[in-house]
Amino acid sequence: MRSLGDQAFPAACLQVQELGFDKIEICFSESSNQLKMAAVAADPETHVAMLKEASRLSAVAVFLESETDLTTFSGLVRFAQLLKVAQFTIEASPRGTPFNTEVDRLRERNAICHHAGIRMSILTRSGTLAEDPHTAVELCQAAKGVGITLDPSYFICRPGGIVDFDVAIPHVLHVHLRDTSVSELQVPAGLGEVDYGRIIAMLRQYNYNRSMSV
Repeated sequence: MRSLGDQAFPAACLQVQELGFDKIEICFSESSNQLKMAAVAADPETHVAMLKEASRLSAVAVFLESETDLTTFSGLVRFAQLLKVAQFTIEASPRGTPFNTEVDRLRERNAICHHAGIRMSILTRSGTLAEDPHTAVELCQAAKGVGITLDPSYFICRPGGIVDFDVAIPHVLHVHLRDTSVSELQVPAGLGEVDYGRIIAMLRQYNYNRSMSV
C-alpha cells in the first residue's frame, strides 16, 4: 500500500482491488497519514473492522517502516494477529549501531511476535545493519527465530556496485520485489537488473512457499 500512500486507506484498498489484486501488505510509517501507528496500536480491533469494511482484500503481511516504542509495537502486532497475518517485517537499526544492541532489540520484539504466532523479519534496506547480507544473516543467527525480508533492489542500486546476496536466501521469510537498475531503485518491469527467475529458483531450493510483495 506504500505506492498509494497519498490516498485515504479505504480509497487505496479499493484501487488495489480494482487492479485485480486480492491481497495486500500493510505498511506503517511515521510519514504516512494513511494509517497512524499510534491510533492503530491503541485500538487495533476498530482498525481491523475498518479494513474489512473497506474492501475484500486480505492482508498477508505487515511492514513497520519506522521504529516505535514497545507499547505501540505490541499494539501493531495485535492488529496483525487479529487480521490473521503471519508475517511482520521491521527495519534493522541504522548502520553503525552496536551489533549486540541490535540483537537485544530484535530478541525483544521477536518475543512479542512469537507469542502472537507471527514470524518477524528484518528488511535488507540500505543504510541499516541489514544492508550487508552477511551481517543480516549473523543477526538472524544471534536472534533466534528472526528472519530476513529480502528486497534485492538494495543489493543492486547501491554505492560500490551490485552485491551477491545468496548467503541470505536460507533465512528469507518474506520478499519485496520491483525492478531496479544500478542507478535507480525502481524502474519499469523488464528494464532493470533484477533476475526474478534466479531469485525464485533459489527460494524454491529452500521450500519457500509464502507470499511476495510488489
